[in-house]
Amino acid sequence: GGNGGGGGDKGGKSGKESETGGGEFAKRSRAGKAVNEEEKKDGADGGEGHDEDRSSGGGGEDKMVSLFSHLPRPTAPSEQHNQLSSISSNNNLHPAIPTLGHLYLIHSVLGGNARCRAMLQTFALLLQSYTPPTTTRDFRHDVDHQLLKPAFQYWTTQCRPHSVSMGNAFSFLKLAVANLERELEWKTAREILLESMEAYVTERIEYAGKAISRHAGSKIQESGDVILVFGRSEVINRLLLDAAMVDKKTFRVIVVDSRPLLEGRDTLEILSRAGIQCTYVLLNALSYLMMKEVTKVFLGASALMSNGSVLSRVGTACVALLANSNHIAVLVGCETYKICNRVQLESITGNELGDPEEVACMDCARVGPSNRWSDTLESRDQGEDILKDWKAQPNLKLLNLMYDLTPSDFVTGIVTEVGILPPTSVAVLLREMSPESAFQGKRL
Repeated sequence: GGNGGGGGDKGGKSGKESETGGGEFAKRSRAGKAVNEEEKKDGADGGEGHDEDRSSGGGGEDKMVSLFSHLPRPTAPSEQHNQLSSISSNNNLHPAIPTLGHLYLIHSVLGGNARCRAMLQTFALLLQSYTPPTTTRDFRHDVDHQLLKPAFQYWTTQCRPHSVSMGNAFSFLKLAVANLERELEWKTAREILLESMEAYVTERIEYAGKAISRHAGSKIQESGDVILVFGRSEVINRLLLDAAMVDKKTFRVIVVDSRPLLEGRDTLEILSRAGIQCTYVLLNALSYLMMKEVTKVFLGASALMSNGSVLSRVGTACVALLANSNHIAVLVGCETYKICNRVQLESITGNELGDPEEVACMDCARVGPSNRWSDTLESRDQGEDILKDWKAQPNLKLLNLMYDLTPSDFVTGIVTEVGILPPTSVAVLLREMSPESAFQGKRL
């Protein structure tokens, strides 16, 4: 990829930019602590209005699991819907901003690439409809503080914590704005920014996916392989489709899935329609398959830490651990723009909490209950299901973690657009893919 955006840390301003992509969970954790302290203070004063986070019974018991109480509380879709009416009256916020935020919140836009692509498309829409004030001294300052930051802050604080891919792309866009000439006309500057964002998506996402497909596809045999995948990953689906439809290789895919999102159903539909033989199992049946059938494991990633650890959908670490214990190669497909300059050793300090109601739901969290549960729903109405009114249960708390961290010891290789590398080489890629490298040639 030609353009940078990996979140480098080369002093001064670029260091601050990289913190946006690398410290998304740390910032949210600090914000969560402040929120928790404020709620405790309000509770001590007899305040009300925390019925979403506290149980209706049990003497106002906090339903947050204490081990993860430092993380920000998730926003329920109903709460975010109530905020839209008040936000729509704010003329400073474009309607596309809360619309995309709502799609983030209800998981309609899911996955690192999809979320980053949607964010840049929204920014392009904002730039096309924005005109700096005639009295402004520096349009770059206005674009940064009146256009980019309010939108990004809204998505992060009111909807979901931004992914590393979104943070790195946002850092790239801020740096692109800062590198514009002050004397440029706004029309020319806008065209430069739009071209930069389009090039970022093309080079760092689209071309990177093609390169990863080529590199990882070379590890698939002509016939006989049994490949295991977990959940849904855009880059993994792409390489499997290319291997089957372009390279004409014959293999079988085992799709492992888990609640509450059940993203593996999307992978199953995509691969099955392409004529690839598939098997669909849930995570709890993984050990029986791994010991006898699987020859390779392909996993996606939400972020790569600088120490080689992989941040991905919760359950990925279990798959990698079991594969490693059975001496099965684990290849992680990840674009270089998802590399983060942070070092993370576990999944407790930095993570994201999902809506606990998704865990209480008896069916997939992204769709309504199906007809096959009609008999069970009658028993729920009679009070037999403890999860129906879980907030009223004094000794019950629900936990819905979004990510987990896979140690580098469980990963055989990282497949990027520059090749297949060991996890120990992530720090080298981080240095080479720094955001400011994209503009060094322009300055020269």
